[in-house]
Amino acid sequence: MPQPAHEVIDILLVEDNPGDARLAEEALKEGQLATRLHVAQDGVEAMAFLQDSASPRPHLILLDLNLPRKDGRQVLAELKEDPHLRRIPVVVLTTSQAEQDILRSYDLHANCFITKPVDLDQFITVIRAIEDFWCKIVILPPR
Repeated sequence: MPQPAHEVIDILLVEDNPGDARLAEEALKEGQLATRLHVAQDGVEAMAFLQDSASPRPHLILLDLNLPRKDGRQVLAELKEDPHLRRIPVVVLTTSQAEQDILRSYDLHANCFITKPVDLDQFITVIRAIEDFWCKIVILPPR
């Protein structure tokens, strides 16, 4: 296992839909790893969390694109321009299937792009697959 077994994996979910946030939280609770989910409801809140020295630095960010106040594209651009934040892997997790959103996300150095399934069971499966891949297989950068 790439991450030390005793280490809690901090995940920042940037999601304005409370139902999706709750489902992600439940899926991660039922997982095999010790994860701590932090939720920001918009891009402004996400950037404030990331820039607050009292907040834990996340190992992974799950980022919706369509957010109020500051959208996910702006957040992604700011993250990847900041030398202290740019190494945090960002998984774009959005309802969009638009080619322009996919291309723009990768141009902004997203680590992957996943379209959120509308089916409840498939959504939980996707969250667990993200957890398995990013927290069990991938070696994450040190914080």
